[in-house]
Amino acid sequence: MRVLFWGTSTFAVPSLRALVGEDFEVVAVVTQPDRPVGRSRSTLVAPPVKEVALAEDIPVLQPEHPRGDAFLADLAALEPELSVVVSYGHLLPRAAIELPPQGTFNVHASLLPKLRGAAPIQAAIRDGFIETGVTIMRMVQALDAGPILLQARTPIAADETYGELELRLSELGALALIEALTLVALNQAAERPQDEAGATYAGKIDRSMARIPWHEGCGVVGRLIRAYDPRPGAYTVLNGTEVKLFGARELPLPAEHPDANPGEVLGLDDYGLVVACGEGSFSGAFAQPEGRKRLTAQSWAVGRGVAKGMVFT
Repeated sequence: MRVLFWGTSTFAVPSLRALVGEDFEVVAVVTQPDRPVGRSRSTLVAPPVKEVALAEDIPVLQPEHPRGDAFLADLAALEPELSVVVSYGHLLPRAAIELPPQGTFNVHASLLPKLRGAAPIQAAIRDGFIETGVTIMRMVQALDAGPILLQARTPIAADETYGELELRLSELGALALIEALTLVALNQAAERPQDEAGATYAGKIDRSMARIPWHEGCGVVGRLIRAYDPRPGAYTVLNGTEVKLFGARELPLPAEHPDANPGEVLGLDDYGLVVACGEGSFSGAFAQPEGRKRLTAQSWAVGRGVAKGMVFT
């Protein structure tokens, strides 16, 4: 079966490798352009999917935007039987979705119709879900609203971070994709519509969402920190200086600090930096000052002269 693959991030890599490993004929990979990185923005870095494609001698297309008659003509010339979209990063126009005769299929990192949108993994952790999964769906023009071919479920561990869960779901998604496409190839795939009444949305993460809400309970604070670890990182401010905190562990409020204010530094324990929340307290194992690498919270606190009674905002 001739497959056109659309993907960009590391989440898409296991799916591409699975297609190649199961002898699907990947006729080309469409991915985003190489992007500049570093402070000088002088070094271009290829998307992870591009690196895998080149290693497998698969042709790579990198349009700035996936539209235009010339681009669609290039896709048609590849004669794909179906397309697969995994964490590509752009919405596809209707003409691209409908180009392959067997349609276009998507690997989405939630149990649709819950958590449609760009950031379902972060939202599942932040909002306290105990279970999530992946959905293989047929793509339609509406966002993440197409009929479902297959779903695979997995529990979310209490201490699991976005980075850890993303890796697990990328691998689960690859397995589910191969199972679904095998059914499509055998003309045995059964599709079911999504329940629109149950649809929820997980939009892109903006900076304001990543600020640590110390006035909330320690459970909310801990989930938010895990949801944005490693990217973009949950941040707070101390004496006008921004710092990101990682490695969340929720704790009861120490008996010796019954009247501590939210965001107040309570000291250091064997795990990390202890800070009061609206209810309970939080211990963070790692800190990352603005523009620097991550280091242990103890090292950062000692180096910055962080003392009991100081308050994060």
